[in-house]
Amino acid sequence: MKLLTFSGESPAQALKKVKEELGDEVIVHETRQVRKKTINQAGLYEVIVGVEEEQIAQKKSAQALPAKEYTRKEAVAKSEDVLLSISKAARQFNEINSMASSDTAVKTRRMVNEEELFPPVNHKEDFSDLKDEISKLTDKVKLIQNMFWEDKSSSLNDLPIPPEFAEIYKVSRMSGMNDDHLEKIMRLTLEHMPLRMRENSVTVKRYFQTLLRKMVPVRAEMPLRPPAKKVMMLVGPTGVGKTTSVAKLAARYSYLMDKKYKVGLIVLDTFRIGAVEQLMQYARMMKLGIETVVDPPEFTQALNALSYCDYILIDTMGSSPYDQEKINKLFDCIQSNDTQFQIDNVLVLPSHLNYEDMMAAYEKFSYLGIDTVMFTKLDETKGFGTIFSFLNDIDKPVSYFSIGQEVPEDLKVANSDYLVDCLLNGFDKANYE
Repeated sequence: MKLLTFSGESPAQALKKVKEELGDEVIVHETRQVRKKTINQAGLYEVIVGVEEEQIAQKKSAQALPAKEYTRKEAVAKSEDVLLSISKAARQFNEINSMASSDTAVKTRRMVNEEELFPPVNHKEDFSDLKDEISKLTDKVKLIQNMFWEDKSSSLNDLPIPPEFAEIYKVSRMSGMNDDHLEKIMRLTLEHMPLRMRENSVTVKRYFQTLLRKMVPVRAEMPLRPPAKKVMMLVGPTGVGKTTSVAKLAARYSYLMDKKYKVGLIVLDTFRIGAVEQLMQYARMMKLGIETVVDPPEFTQALNALSYCDYILIDTMGSSPYDQEKINKLFDCIQSNDTQFQIDNVLVLPSHLNYEDMMAAYEKFSYLGIDTVMFTKLDETKGFGTIFSFLNDIDKPVSYFSIGQEVPEDLKVANSDYLVDCLLNGFDKANYE
């Protein structure tokens, strides 16, 4: 075994030189203070290590080899080496800590000649450096592991993904976010994010969240001021929760806002007897006026009959996006409106639809003139990135979220913070503010 000496302004700095020169397979014989730190000069510490001569030869041989690109398997093994480095760094930290806590320095071994004894060394002022190194190594492990979550995650089109962005890229892509939107946000982040904020994945994620919030179009709920009135027609595919959403909105406007507004209901879905009965039951419970419409000419009559209301909510028949006949009938009702009321058309979609089905529904129902979008069943999906991409492509604001079955508690005014939080951290009803 050969004894080698490494020096530095602190024990941590000296150990770092040992690691860079010889790796981790060494034995620390002694740590000692050669020169105390003064105002005019830095302190000097020496770390004496023992290493087999074969290891030195192997180290020199490895350094002479040309650099190579790591395969995915080798990269994963490299991340395991970093974990091992953390473990060893922590062990070294504990050894130095035990040395510093004693009244006199305890020598683990003596030099071969054993000619000198050295004074005790106080290392407490240098512990912060070693702790910082361990913290940085821990974050590097997380970054390396996420970099290799999928073979094609190493780049996004022609945009290389920095290691610090690997985790956020993985989460966003798995949530269903469109690659073009993801690339756009990555580019904006790289262009505008200060370099000092890229040190770890936490600050990257926080900056990414801020950009996402600004890119979600939301229509704020504005309270009515008399004599203003609002008419909302909920349209969309079958089974998306339009009838339940109408009941939730009616309860919200009647009881949950600062002012208790007068609310009236109109039912165009006379083909589904169950839906009509369900809404009539809600109307009786909340003491609301309700009208049914079979043919377009009756639509104007229903609106006039509820003209005393502040809000008029219209439940429509569910329709396949490909059933143009039913969509045309809704269009005829809208066209027959000769009152002073302006109808706000709300496209209701379930959150678990894939991007293609959302776009197909929007393209067909846009014939009616869509003003806002309402998403239901947020508690039944993980594809919040799909919602984000869809809203960006249609350039229409979202107005409400339905986050559960309860009426009216589980209807919430749309909030970009909540949607982004669901995208990055998963759905949690309790987090809604």
